[in-house]
Amino acid sequence: MSLFMSLLILGIVVMTALVALIGQRRAPIEEDETDPDYHTLRSDYQSGMGGGSMRTWKVPKDPDAYARFFVPKGKK
Repeated sequence: MSLFMSLLILGIVVMTALVALIGQRRAPIEEDETDPDYHTLRSDYQSGMGGGSMRTWKVPKDPDAYARFFVPKGKK
């Protein structure tokens, strides 16, 4: 293996380790406790090259209120 390829692989390994270390030490997103009747759920997707998305849902803590989300509009 050439010197260039060895340095390239070493650089990729070092960058991957740095990204993992920074992501691990990052402070978690603050919970929104302004509404005690809801949970805040977060879905985070990263494609690897700068793409991705983060989505947040507020879900009622009450099981009956949560179940009402799944009842069709005409059946309520």
